[in-house]
Amino acid sequence: QVQLVESGGGLVQAGGSLRLSCAGSGSILSIPAMVWYRQAPGKQRELVATVTSGGSTNYADSVKGRFTISRDNAKNTVYLQMNSLKPEDTAVYYCNMRIRNVLNLNGRDYWGRGTLVTVSS
Repeated sequence: QVQLVESGGGLVQAGGSLRLSCAGSGSILSIPAMVWYRQAPGKQRELVATVTSGGSTNYADSVKGRFTISRDNAKNTVYLQMNSLKPEDTAVYYCNMRIRNVLNLNGRDYWGRGTLVTVSS
């Protein structure tokens, strides 16, 4: 059984910072990709940032230069450092991991339950 648990959301004023964490636990051989998504009220879920096992990163244009994704492979954890937050960053943030284990050698997607980030103006 694999579980992803996010933490670090909350209320922050515009211009402030937050750091999200997402830790994977359970049967894990490797995690080829770790991804942060977000879903604002009334909008579709959108990709925010990705990081591969090799450390390559990719960001949505809306967060480039403000957000930084990183990972700790020893802890099966992905982070999202969010700086210069804007009210339009308000959303539920979800982590997603493609995880390989003995039952799914090709990998399977797992999702966290989400953590709410609210940015006040």
